[in-house]
Amino acid sequence: MVTDAVVTDADLALESILDRYGRWPTHLLQMLIAAQELDGWLPPARITRLATALGLPRARVEGVAGFYSFLYLRPVGRYRVLFSDNIIERMQGSQALMAALAARLWVEPGKVSEDGLVSVDTTSCIGMGDQGPAALVNGQPLTRLTRERVEAIGDLIRCGVPVADWPEEFFRVDDGVCRRDGLLGLAMAPGAALTAALARGREGWLAELEASRLRGRGGAGFTTAVKWLACRDAPDPHKVVVCNADEGEPGTFKDRVLLASRADLVFEGMTLAAWATGAREGFLYLRGEYRYLLPHLEAVLAGRRAAGLLGADIAGQAGFDFDIEIHLGAGAYVCGEESALLESLEGKRGTPRIRPPFPVTHGYLGRPTVVNNVETLAKTCLVALQGGAAFARTGTAQSTGTKLLSISGDCPRPGVYEFPFGVTLRQVLEACGAERTQAVQVGGASGVTLAPYEFDRRIAFEDVPTAGAFMIFDDQRDMFEVARNFVHFFAHESCGFCTPCRVGTALLKGYMDKLADGHGAYRDLAEIEWLDRLLKNASHCGLGSSAPNPVIDTLVKFRPAYERRLGRADFEPAFDLDGALARARQMTGRDDAGAHLSNAPEAQP
Repeated sequence: MVTDAVVTDADLALESILDRYGRWPTHLLQMLIAAQELDGWLPPARITRLATALGLPRARVEGVAGFYSFLYLRPVGRYRVLFSDNIIERMQGSQALMAALAARLWVEPGKVSEDGLVSVDTTSCIGMGDQGPAALVNGQPLTRLTRERVEAIGDLIRCGVPVADWPEEFFRVDDGVCRRDGLLGLAMAPGAALTAALARGREGWLAELEASRLRGRGGAGFTTAVKWLACRDAPDPHKVVVCNADEGEPGTFKDRVLLASRADLVFEGMTLAAWATGAREGFLYLRGEYRYLLPHLEAVLAGRRAAGLLGADIAGQAGFDFDIEIHLGAGAYVCGEESALLESLEGKRGTPRIRPPFPVTHGYLGRPTVVNNVETLAKTCLVALQGGAAFARTGTAQSTGTKLLSISGDCPRPGVYEFPFGVTLRQVLEACGAERTQAVQVGGASGVTLAPYEFDRRIAFEDVPTAGAFMIFDDQRDMFEVARNFVHFFAHESCGFCTPCRVGTALLKGYMDKLADGHGAYRDLAEIEWLDRLLKNASHCGLGSSAPNPVIDTLVKFRPAYERRLGRADFEPAFDLDGALARARQMTGRDDAGAHLSNAPEAQP
């Protein structure tokens, strides 16, 4: 406790934060997020106080704070404006809008204004591609940005108007559901799916889940029943259920819709998992970009507790005790990988674990843990209500049920669409009104890029699997720049744990930038292909192994976009040594031919 005579309000607030989280080191990330709210950043003294109070090395606390992009070890201003920098929002004009806001505020992008009022910068995809260009201001989403709206935002900031007093329209986030099927069309009273599962008993409920052949909707497609059974059968009795709501793949936003308008389905799905596995503890890991949904989600949880659907003896079932706690992320794409998410959930840096062991036997704090995606958990309610066989009648033999797609890019009707598995890309493009489509990126940056001759392929685990992203590019788009944006994303989001990914993504970014600057050669294309093999075979986790995907796909299918950037057939260094000597020439007053490397006489032996 703070007992010193000079106790500040910030000290008292920090003590309150520590008490709120029980002074458990596993809640370190949550404490850092709350502590940052006091001043908008984390001063060194606050890091030290947290480390002392928790009995942790200061280096560990600062290391965790430095890992997450939404935690700041230096002041970032009273207003922190972060423009979403994924390829879709670039196509919508985000770069010009960010430059306009920075100019209006007299601040250089990436830096804090001299008066400490504001900073303007970029961040990775914030899950608003269907209503962009979008940005975050002090964690709150700004949607449908225009030049006029940006100018108004600049004036509000210059006048010091609190964000809470800005026009509500600036923050309007629509669900944008354009096509409903089994899940989005479901009208379920809270507790209905749980009642149906309880009536079957644990074994009966698991049998229905097996019959449904439901596979995870996060992209990997692991069979849900197998995962739940493995967790149930693990010897440790302390089972845990985790909902992965860290929807960070560029171009994906369908989980945002489920959390905003179908949260009861998600929480009921977590409770169904607890009934099947015997878990008593549950966590929803909510990405930092969706923090604005936290009050709504907490209200839904409170309502479920009041209705007897969470807590002790759920739905009157003696001994069925289970509750859910929401943990916030703080801006780290890699935490979408389940083992990295578990590390973050334990208050650590989000570094992926070496597997085996797998989370179903050694997950959160070493306990057997089920980790499922938001959509997967919501779908279990359909299985409970309809039965496994009825659920499996939709879709394909290997991909049962429906899939939510986050459609964005060059189409007149972006939004969330629900289709049965087996739908072709061409049918999806027709549904959203896309025309003159040159390419579709399915599965986000880590997915696949498909050309028109592949548009009759099907969305299914056995053909084109996807976590939900469906980005459309018409024939006016430069596919090289699309791939280059994804490469910059991977280089920025690498956790830095393994050398192949840390160095390989930086090298890949360098090659793409070299091509963009007109210094590329055929040898560089060969080096890119070599890096692809290295990253795929040597990276520690899926981030590194999938980083080259957009480059390799576009290099094969849209090669002219690369070849027209080749400066010469022979290798050309990306570093311009003669240009680097320009400052020296200026200082010496020389600009004659002999002062340039290209014209200097050859050295004599």
